Amino acid sequence: MAATGLDALNERVADDLAFLELPAAKWVPGTTVEGERVLDVAVIGGGMAGLAAAASLRFQGVGAIVFDGRPKGMEGPWATTARMETLRSPKGLTGPALGIPSLTFRAWFEAQFGRAAWDALGKIPRLQWMEYLNWYRSVLRLEVRNESRVTAIVPHPDHVALTVDTPDGAQVHRARHAVLATGRDGLGGPLLPDFAQDLPADRWAHSSDEYDYGKLAGRRVAVIGVGSSAMDSAATALENGAAAVHILIRRSDIPRTNRGMAMGNPGFVEGLGRLPDDWRWRIHSYIAEEQVPPPRASVLRVSRHGNAHFHLGCKVVGAAMEDGEVILQTSLGPAAFDFVLFGTGFKVDWAAKDFLRCIGERARTWRDRFVPGEAGTDALLDMPDLGPAFEFLPRAGEEDGGLSRVHCYCYPALMSHGAVSGDIPAISVGATRLSQGIVAALYREDIDWHFQRGRDYDVPELNGDEWTPASPDLLRARR
Repeated sequence: MAATGLDALNERVADDLAFLELPAAKWVPGTTVEGERVLDVAVIGGGMAGLAAAASLRFQGVGAIVFDGRPKGMEGPWATTARMETLRSPKGLTGPALGIPSLTFRAWFEAQFGRAAWDALGKIPRLQWMEYLNWYRSVLRLEVRNESRVTAIVPHPDHVALTVDTPDGAQVHRARHAVLATGRDGLGGPLLPDFAQDLPADRWAHSSDEYDYGKLAGRRVAVIGVGSSAMDSAATALENGAAAVHILIRRSDIPRTNRGMAMGNPGFVEGLGRLPDDWRWRIHSYIAEEQVPPPRASVLRVSRHGNAHFHLGCKVVGAAMEDGEVILQTSLGPAAFDFVLFGTGFKVDWAAKDFLRCIGERARTWRDRFVPGEAGTDALLDMPDLGPAFEFLPRAGEEDGGLSRVHCYCYPALMSHGAVSGDIPAISVGATRLSQGIVAALYREDIDWHFQRGRDYDVPELNGDEWTPASPDLLRARR
């Protein structure tokens, strides 16, 4: 009996890979340090970007082991800190499929629910996307080590040493190259206004925190920000019984138009990272200043609640505790709340993640590289100045010392490479660019070995009995 559903799709994936002769045979020579085997590549983070990176490397014959601190099925934000009902991206985007149709979400969805259900689908439900990524990991047989949290990364001239906390205790792994696939806050943490520190820790949370929104039942909640995560947080608070939710928006209006969408084409994806520095600065600053609007569905999810209140032109300038209440000082006057949710984005902050210390002390940023000729978003200058394979580069006067063996495949790669290292639309482009760069570096590092392997190769194509030498007289013969 012919396979059906996912079983049939799994067979189709296997055929597609076989027709393309993927994965390539392993070709990287094994190496050891202090008697221990060195991994080809260690990928830190088992979310979408980490899986795409590992798959692309595996397709090119390079071994990649993924380390993720969460339990299986909880990698990335989808089942933890993401609070949207559906993805914001259009359903037809190919995501991490790496150019293989059978690896797309659409193929996975139609295999289970059919073409009519696909046609009827609006946006992809958030948790269904997580199910798809779990299948992607399984069908490609990617090696992911869960509950393995990297606590230190130390570059060396010939490898990168990783300290990893596991259920069996701390372990040290060495890899030729390491990839940081650590998401939106991959090189830092939440961007918070200074006055957040004036509030007790139990009176506020950032939209990226794993906070129990059930605790907000019956409470007056302020949400600072107007981006997608702020709207999702406001909606989740309302759905968990908050007495009232006030969205405090410093702008005089909610952004209406996604300016970056008009630029979204192959030229933007492939060419943005190759533009002159001033153009990159101009484009990224413009998109950041204009701000991507929250999806219409996210705003309606909030506004359908009668106890949701949108306050435009309301800039928060301070906070304090008075008589057990959170008092926010705003441009519209003081306001009292029980809890504050910050939907204020993220920043590059090397000190916020201990395992980045050795990198942050030496890595070059755009602040080291570029002096803007026009005003823009200064936070962009804190992003790392990366090489063509997303590798960190040393500041002037610093030795590389293996720093370029660590690759920044997370959101802060934006200024160097564009939005190819974390968002669904171009994740395959970024993963391919990353893996090709690492493959080239590995080959270059081992060129003596590969050349000698060619010299030592002695499997003949011909045995010498395929022809008969002609007589020299034939060359001298004349008509």
